[in-house]
Amino acid sequence: MSGDFFNRLTVLEKKQELLLSQSNQKAETGNGIFDRYHHPVLTAQHAPLFWRYDLNKATNPLLMERFGINGVLNAGAIKWNDKYLLIARVEASDRKSFFAVAESPNGVDNFRFWDYPLTMPETGNPDTNIYDMRVVLHEDGWIYGLFCTERRDTQAPASDQSAAIAQCGIARTRDMVQWERLPDLVTPSPQQRNVVLHPEFVDGKYAFYTRPQDGFINAGSGGGIGFGLSNSMENAVIDKEIVIDPKEYHTVYEAKNGLGPAPLKTKHGWLHLAHGVRNTAAGLRYVLYMFMTDLHDVTKVTYKPAGYFMAPEGDERIGDVSNVLFSNGWILDDNGFVYIYYASSDTRLHVATSTVDQLVDYVMNTPADGFSSAETVRTLNQVIEKNQSDTLLQAILSSPANKQSK
Repeated sequence: MSGDFFNRLTVLEKKQELLLSQSNQKAETGNGIFDRYHHPVLTAQHAPLFWRYDLNKATNPLLMERFGINGVLNAGAIKWNDKYLLIARVEASDRKSFFAVAESPNGVDNFRFWDYPLTMPETGNPDTNIYDMRVVLHEDGWIYGLFCTERRDTQAPASDQSAAIAQCGIARTRDMVQWERLPDLVTPSPQQRNVVLHPEFVDGKYAFYTRPQDGFINAGSGGGIGFGLSNSMENAVIDKEIVIDPKEYHTVYEAKNGLGPAPLKTKHGWLHLAHGVRNTAAGLRYVLYMFMTDLHDVTKVTYKPAGYFMAPEGDERIGDVSNVLFSNGWILDDNGFVYIYYASSDTRLHVATSTVDQLVDYVMNTPADGFSSAETVRTLNQVIEKNQSDTLLQAILSSPANKQSK
């Protein structure tokens, strides 16, 4: 029996080390906007063995898994001490989520969790579940983490054990290890999800992107990406909340939409990555889309391409909540390289890479939504006519080499 224990442990260790040290390569073909990679960067199997197993042969002779990890998803991201850090949502088998930091030397592979999960202090009203942290280094010098805190709706009848209230939890740190919990954000909306802190002061105040909701799941009369200002973070209160990017009928953001990570500052404006949700016969479908706001008036949307920026493909479509992409973390390197971390189907975490120039080009030069089939056709015809009238392009298409390749 002793031999079986250690043999099994050796097999588990070797298998995990192969996973953790696996090189991640770009997929062969991209769309010119971003590149996907072959392998997820974090999965349940990336969780350390000493999290999941009691490694004492005396108390666990069969080397059974004692603490199950269901999924690793929706991670905030930050470049810290020349390492790429993901503050991942780790969901245990009991459905409770917690935060854990994984670091990589290059941002695309070899992510390894720190030994201990993040210990998040509680407020006077303890959280039942916490998840989906947005991490931002603010102009004031603090690193803030904004996340969803979920508690049961005490007004719901005992027969309804799924009714919940979501609000925005706030914590801050200077070292990514010790976190100070601040009071939850107060807004005029009944519920809040996907709240993001703008990295700079706006009119001398802290600026928040919100997602006002009437209920826990459905946006109701709320919805859209909101915006509001607070005088402080220690007691963050938004008195007035406006919607700067509303949900829209028959679009990828018809049911609800919310901001992903904090926006990136460029010379052309602020780049935003968001998620949009629409209803389908198979349930809600989550995709990612982008837009830009004015450099000086962050509430003014200046460019917004039609449709989605990224949607689930292949195995990404399968998981605990299928047909979902979600992102709340990206990193802009000093060289203009952008790492986009996104989760698929509430199960695993991936990376896609681009550059700030590519993303700006995409947002500023991709046609906007005309909101009808006729306008979509009109836009397509304009693209076709431009290509047909381009004499250089026609020369290339009619060249003998191109004809031979066909």
